[in-house]
Amino acid sequence: MALYEEYVNRSEFSSYEDMKANLRINIPEDFNFAYDVVDRLAQRKPDARAMVWCDDTGLERVFTFRDVSELSMRAASYFYSLGIRKGDSVMLVLKRHYQFWAAILGLHRIGAVTVPATHLLTAKDLEYRFGRADVKAIVCTTDHEFYKQADAAQKTSPTLKLKLFAGGYGQRPGGDWLDFDEGIAAASPHFPRPSGDEAIHNDDTMLLYFTSGTSGYPKMVVHDFAYPLGHIITAGYWHSVKEGGLHMTVAETGWAKAVWGKLYGQWLGETAIFVYDMEKFDPNRLLQKMQDYRLTTFCSPPTMYRFMMKEDMKSYDLSSLRELTVAGEALNPEVFNQIRAATGIEMRECYGQTEVVALVCTFPWMKKKPGSMGKPSPCYDVDIVDSDMRPCYPGEVGEIVVNTSAGRPAGMFKGYYRDDELTAEVWHDGFYHTGDLAYRDEDGYYWYVGRKDDVIKSSGYRIGPFEVESALMTHPAVLECAITGVPDELRGQVVKATIVLARGYTASDGLRKELQNHVKKNTAPYKYPRVVEFVDELPKTISGKIRRVEIRERDRDKGGPGHEGS
Repeated sequence: MALYEEYVNRSEFSSYEDMKANLRINIPEDFNFAYDVVDRLAQRKPDARAMVWCDDTGLERVFTFRDVSELSMRAASYFYSLGIRKGDSVMLVLKRHYQFWAAILGLHRIGAVTVPATHLLTAKDLEYRFGRADVKAIVCTTDHEFYKQADAAQKTSPTLKLKLFAGGYGQRPGGDWLDFDEGIAAASPHFPRPSGDEAIHNDDTMLLYFTSGTSGYPKMVVHDFAYPLGHIITAGYWHSVKEGGLHMTVAETGWAKAVWGKLYGQWLGETAIFVYDMEKFDPNRLLQKMQDYRLTTFCSPPTMYRFMMKEDMKSYDLSSLRELTVAGEALNPEVFNQIRAATGIEMRECYGQTEVVALVCTFPWMKKKPGSMGKPSPCYDVDIVDSDMRPCYPGEVGEIVVNTSAGRPAGMFKGYYRDDELTAEVWHDGFYHTGDLAYRDEDGYYWYVGRKDDVIKSSGYRIGPFEVESALMTHPAVLECAITGVPDELRGQVVKATIVLARGYTASDGLRKELQNHVKKNTAPYKYPRVVEFVDELPKTISGKIRRVEIRERDRDKGGPGHEGS
């Protein structure tokens, strides 16, 4: 029996309807993932593998649950010796280094606030984050001389008192930098559960995530210590991990998707996690790892699947795979079909946000509808509503909302850190407003349309970028694309396609016309891109999401929409 089954009222279901009606997550008092999951697994199955880690240089390490428990206790002891206490904010910039797991679990043991971040941040980015989150300490990679960014930001960041480095292959910083690996090696392997004034409670802040900021400054999303239990849905019923399996989610640890797929739900499901500490994504190297390590479950954004399907996937032995899942952006049907042809597995999609866990998913019992997110998750009262908060009828586009009138569900954020006004903008009158538009079909499946700000209004039509992108992605010349609207005096806006071509294709007026006609044949003709621009790469957030807002801003600054088609 997987450990997560102790936290639900039932674990076996015969259908989606059965699960939706009957699955409930029971949150115990003062839950702490480090003590209540990691340590219990270390006692029950000390020699079972918890994590398999490797990198591009050929290094490999296998950690048992006993190893993880001890390392995280040493990390807690070391942090505590440096003055880190309950409620202190500690930033972790550790890429996919194995030290991340020791550090985050060590902070959980103390009751400190973990602030994950990416090494792609600049000194200016760090300065903003240090100040907004009162960051007291940072533990970061030695790669890319990242420590120099932290040093520069510290000059105007009075709260930052401690700097530690760990992992990577870069230069070891000197001066006031501390060696995290040396520190935990010398620290005590025992760290009792805090009590009294230092006791940790469910409502205490555990994680603080800066969102990727597809528009404007990033928001600060606050999660409490009960948050990991929300990922029972993620791993147990979406990834469908099994005890003794090996799961990989590709995400880097600076982003919320990492704890979705590389920590909480997976260990609650007693499966091991596979971590490939890659410097740069290479589809063939990743496929080789999937083959060599015999992965059983795998999850990545659609972008990585798109690159993999352009390779000869059938030349790799992927027979150990049982489930393929996808999230981060909407899944184009063409990607679904090609991955199925290469592996025999039908991918299952999921929709969620940093603020919540899995809101809408294609669960195991459900028929797959390529391009559909699936149906609402158990434990969340999800709906699609119009501007007057009336539930939308099938086919009508509206906003995805969560009804919280009965209380805050397991895994849902507490609000935006120190920003009651922003919290109230999206969470009021008993509803959390996601800002994402979708529609449901006659069978109750949800179909993603786009962010509210991304929808194009042309000649009275509302056009979601995803439906046009899906049509373009069925053409072999298109590797990636982004759909935006550009101003037009006659139509208000017209559709623009910004396209990255696949290998072997060259930009030309002929290809532009061919792609326009392709869209006309594969979706409603009025949705075709009247403007087509070929680029080498698309602008993306540091978490890999396409920044359509940047494309719109570039077009505005250039004073024109780009290349006109007929």
